Amino acid sequence: MVVPVLEEMRIRSLGVIDDAVVELSPGFTAVTGETGAGKTMVVTSLGLLLGGRADAALVRAGAKAAVVEGRIVVPPESSAAVRASEAGAELDDGALLVSRTLSAEGRSRAHVGGRSVPVGLLAELSDDLVAVHGQTDQQGLLRPARQRQALDRFAGEAVSAPLARWTTAYQRLRSVSGELDEITTLARERAQEADMLRFGLEEIAAVEPLAGEDTELAAEAERLGHAEALASAATTAHGALAGDPEDPGRPENSDAAALVSAAHRALEAQRAHDPALASLADRLGEVSILMSDVAGELAGYADNLDADPLRLAAVEERRAALAQLTRKYGEDIAAVLSWSEESAARLAELEGDDERIGELSAERDALITELTNLAQQLTDARTDAAKRFADAVTEELSELAMPHARVSFALGRSDAAAGAIGLELDGRSVAFGPHGTDEVELLLAPHPGAQPRPVAKGASGGELSRVMLAVEVVFAGADPVPTYLFDEVDAGVGGKAAVEVGRRLARLARSAQVVVVTHLPQVAAFADRHLVVEKTDDGSVTHSGVQAMEGESRVRELSRMLAGQEDSELARAHAEELLEAARSGS
Repeated sequence: MVVPVLEEMRIRSLGVIDDAVVELSPGFTAVTGETGAGKTMVVTSLGLLLGGRADAALVRAGAKAAVVEGRIVVPPESSAAVRASEAGAELDDGALLVSRTLSAEGRSRAHVGGRSVPVGLLAELSDDLVAVHGQTDQQGLLRPARQRQALDRFAGEAVSAPLARWTTAYQRLRSVSGELDEITTLARERAQEADMLRFGLEEIAAVEPLAGEDTELAAEAERLGHAEALASAATTAHGALAGDPEDPGRPENSDAAALVSAAHRALEAQRAHDPALASLADRLGEVSILMSDVAGELAGYADNLDADPLRLAAVEERRAALAQLTRKYGEDIAAVLSWSEESAARLAELEGDDERIGELSAERDALITELTNLAQQLTDARTDAAKRFADAVTEELSELAMPHARVSFALGRSDAAAGAIGLELDGRSVAFGPHGTDEVELLLAPHPGAQPRPVAKGASGGELSRVMLAVEVVFAGADPVPTYLFDEVDAGVGGKAAVEVGRRLARLARSAQVVVVTHLPQVAAFADRHLVVEKTDDGSVTHSGVQAMEGESRVRELSRMLAGQEDSELARAHAEELLEAARSGS
């Protein structure tokens, strides 16, 4: 089975690094070097590959852009490979090629498998590939909210199932409570709104407008207002086309119809002699028929034209009534009718406040009952997980030279604020939020007889590093990812404790890839691969600045880390002893 492994990273123009390649091993890789040599740039580079925030200040002075490229071996069926494939990426011989470019102007671009992708995709992929445990993350784990998240993930299905139901019910309760508050606290405003809607609907109902009526009445008013002129125009046009057939003094061929008819007869008499003339005769025949039709319609129009002034007055009065509505409720009658329909629905809603209040109150009470039951389920599941988690962390601490330390979780609840909704649990009204009612805090008793205190207050610097390492290792066991990066998580640790830290990281590396940026030789001695970051004389890290230490060179590096002197015989002996102890005792 192929296990995802970060094989290498190439870093260019990032901080002190000019151009360097970091080759990693499948097991435990230690990264060391003098202070300021650029070790932390390894962590920063990986953070960029994982979709972390880009800062233009990271770009090396004088460079146009910083580039970080990574090669990650992933199984084709893994969720990371599938998600990358959905984005159009392709695997390169079983590996996913990931790159991040950061310009000096602050623009950032990402590529996965040869395709340009949103930076957010890198963060999605990282969830399944790499877990970064640095000093920033360590401080995050000191926060109770983060500790609760860690506990919930450690608990697994026992917490996630009721928590999912809790989230749904909690969000619905917020919605229901908000609507109830609106109805009850805005009762006066809602009553005023109802009165306004009711008045408008009654005014519209009194007029009884019909769809399109305003347009039709406008056309009729225009026609009635010009009835005499219209009748005169129709009569004149009719006379010009057809004349008056009953007028005995009417001259022959005095109208258009007679003239066209005469022309048509003249052509008809000769149509047999020329097809072209026959075609013209047919067209004149059509004109004659059309003129007769128009003349007939003009006669009917003039006869039917209504010039009744009483009808005109009635039309104008109706239009005035409709105009009153359009001034208040819409630009035309269609808009007025639409307003009426919407307002009727809104009025029904407002008039149903009492009934709606009853429905919402019943739903709110049911939701509170459901949340009360779920709150106890969450507390029970967290209490069980807290004991297992604390026991596992305590066991880890015993292997990190803190054999007498005891870790525990404190789960508590706060009383609901006055006037706020609370859940009745254990005879008191308790506050609740999106994650339940529990307040979770990690406690530490560093030695027998010590009272458990919040871990941020109950541990020294070195103890805190070991506690956080133990927490992270246990958490990693509950929610494993293929690669873990620890950035100087051993800060403040030395002596035997440092040896135990190295041994514990080596054990973790049996089932995952572990990369550790460290300043402790006791930790570096346990690594399967030891990388040293070195600056050149001009203060930059180049191709040759990241070297794998093996054999004699590794002894020299450990000697430097131990005594600051690479050629010290005493330091060399100690370094060799460390390597031997690591090989035999990891």
